[in-house]
Amino acid sequence: MEQGITLPDQRISKKAVVVWRISSTIAHVITLLVLGTVLFLHWYYDWANWIGYITYVITGLIILQAIYKIFIYPIYMQKTWRYRVDNEYIQIKHGAIEHVHLLIPMVKVLHVSTSQGPILRKFGLSTITIGTTASSHEIPALPVDEAEDLREKIAMLAKVTEDE
Repeated sequence: MEQGITLPDQRISKKAVVVWRISSTIAHVITLLVLGTVLFLHWYYDWANWIGYITYVITGLIILQAIYKIFIYPIYMQKTWRYRVDNEYIQIKHGAIEHVHLLIPMVKVLHVSTSQGPILRKFGLSTITIGTTASSHEIPALPVDEAEDLREKIAMLAKVTEDE
């Protein structure tokens, strides 16, 4: 307990792991396709050898990053994501390596919204975005009904109206 504030205990959906894996896989496949094109052009046009060496090194590093971002990172992120909304604060806590714990005072909230991309929509999930004067923060991968209810609760507690 930090100065009388109850730590966040609500979790995001376990489906977040699959969503993050799919998103990361798409991004890494595109990156590897671009690097594959560079390697093909290197071979076809007989470019300088150093271009091929650098491209192989970068490809190897991208493959290592892909293994981490697709198979390891999503599990730890889902397990560490916590949030809590009460009358005074929105708390967001996450991170496997770098631990982040945000306290957002309700009086600083200017807007709150939900969003879905095609992958989130396929899995029935939504992301809440909380905007303050200085920044915006997200609570990812909540079931759609839960996200909409939470958005309404935050808007009511922060006294946000549709005119603002």
